[in-house]
Order: sequence, then structure tokens, then C-alpha cells
Amino acid sequence: MPIAIYPGSFDPIHLGHVDITRRAAQLFDHVYFAIYDRPNKNLLFPTAERITLAEEALADLKNVTVISYRELTVDLAKRLGADVIVRGLRAISDFEWELQLALTNRELAPNVEVVCLMTRIEYAFLSSTIVKEVASLHGDVAKMVPPNVEIALKAKFGGEG
Repeated sequence: MPIAIYPGSFDPIHLGHVDITRRAAQLFDHVYFAIYDRPNKNLLFPTAERITLAEEALADLKNVTVISYRELTVDLAKRLGADVIVRGLRAISDFEWELQLALTNRELAPNVEVVCLMTRIEYAFLSSTIVKEVASLHGDVAKMVPPNVEIALKAKFGGEG
């Protein structure tokens, strides 16, 4: 089976990300959970902390390695010998963006395939943005994120939520 990368900013990792990673780990020999170090967005967690949170959340998956990267995703795939880029889809709006990314990546690296895994229905509403918003207002994120991420969010925002 091929090697895959699952790229994203993962700020923070949530249960939808964990689910996609678990499923990808069943499909591929090895999965690199690749945390993008230069996203064009404001981050709550620095890269080192996002790596730690992901490593803790995915520790039981022996064929998953958490890494960070700063180059084009297809260049990372080539460097790691990855044949596949894994992406998660929640809704039609995700599909439009992911299609555009996949076509761009195909142009840049024709030998790297993009595989989209549909989210489980219980995670279809989740995004890191929503998680951060709920946590910032001291809402309960226990059913949205792994326990270590819940603790980290409480530390960032304070409160009991």
C-alpha cells in the first residue's frame, strides 16, 4: 500500500481530524500527519504545540507520524515518497475548495493522487474555527476534541468550559 500525507493547519486538531487520520491509517502503509507551519491565517497554537497536541491525540496509531512542513504540499509528498494526499470533506462547500486544490496539485505533481474521505456525520459540523470559538466563550468542547486538546484550550482561554 502507498504512503500518504494528511496535510492541514490543525489549529487545533479535533475529533474529525482524528477520525480521518484513523481511517487513512487503515488504508495506507504509513500516514504523515503534516502540520503546515506557514498557513495564511492567525493561529491560536504555535507549530510546536500543534505537533505535541497531535502526537498525543494520535499516539495509538503506530503507522502515523506527526511532522511539520513549510513547503508546497506536493513537494513534501515528493520528499517523503508519498503517493497520496488525504483530505477530509464535510460539505459541498469543502468539495469546491478541495477540487481546486486537487487540480492544482495534479498540475504540480501528476504522480501524486488526492484521496478525499467523507467525514462521519457526527463530525460534519466541526472545524477548528468553530472549536476555538466555542472554547473562547467557555463552551463545552469535550465532544469536539481529544481530552488533551480540551485541556490546552482551557489553558488558552481560561474558565471551566
